Amino acid sequence: MIHINIEFKAHCRNSKEIRSILLSKDPFFKGKDHQIDTYFKVQSGRLKLREGNIENALIHYERPNVANAKQSTVILHHPEADNTSSLKEILIKTLGVLTIVDKEREIFFIDNVKFHIDTVKNLGNFVEVEAIDSDGSIGTAKLQEQCDYYQQLFQIPAEDLIDISYSDMILRQ
Repeated sequence: MIHINIEFKAHCRNSKEIRSILLSKDPFFKGKDHQIDTYFKVQSGRLKLREGNIENALIHYERPNVANAKQSTVILHHPEADNTSSLKEILIKTLGVLTIVDKEREIFFIDNVKFHIDTVKNLGNFVEVEAIDSDGSIGTAKLQEQCDYYQQLFQIPAEDLIDISYSDMILRQ
């Protein structure tokens, strides 16, 4: 499945406040997930295998490293639960591991917008907002408008926005 996101990630200095604001909007709470993302060495973009209790997927994405809401082109594959370990083994043997991201993630949805409140091992606390157009019916202008709205609603200053992925942050340590 290919879809377009406009998304941002930011340092989260006020997760209790952001959670409270989210809950006031009556979101769908998908749950709290412990996720291990294994990033693989690839020629272009990023390829990760997400293993969690709620979300499991092989994800390839391409997006610019800019510190604001940015467009991502995402390809998702949801492997059967039984195949995750063998898929991981194949990817490790053929591509090699770039790095591993270990995080606790709270997952919320309001319509087409997905919210993550993350605690990432060795990195800290973050919030991610992903405005998702899974079928081309919303358009990038509306997705950008949604991200801008939630950045303002959560009172996230521009200096807290992050331009790179968690994997890049870990690799820089």
